[in-house]
Amino acid sequence: MEQKSETWMNLFAKDGCRQTSARRVIVDILLESPRALEPMEVFSAGRERLANLGLVTVYRTLEKLEELGLVQRVHHPGGCNLYLRSTSAHEHLLICSHCGKAEYFSGDNLSVLMADITARTGFSITEHWLQLFGACPACTQSGEGFHA
Repeated sequence: MEQKSETWMNLFAKDGCRQTSARRVIVDILLESPRALEPMEVFSAGRERLANLGLVTVYRTLEKLEELGLVQRVHHPGGCNLYLRSTSAHEHLLICSHCGKAEYFSGDNLSVLMADITARTGFSITEHWLQLFGACPACTQSGEGFHA
């Protein structure tokens, strides 16, 4: 993780941003998290590591990380914007509705569905984004998750 953190910090520098301890803390929190985080969660965890971390710094850093393609926004059924580290490939998300664990997956083939939607609506689809919600194996086994 330390190498990835260093890579992200170098990308900040290449984009003309200063490499600050506050940014480093925010980057480390996002890289360590197995789930998507709300900005306030990043702020709270960051304040435990760096007492003078500012909320504006968290929001600006999240915005810059998204601009650099290092994190992506995750829209949760509750409507909140959450942030999760991105992958380098075109992948989609599985999100546990109970504990919030997020995992990327690939291998979907939506071409038939997209062709059908194009035929019915006349829209020319250029991109798609897929998020699936359910219960992760740990929540299912513990009985705390949702069951089919």
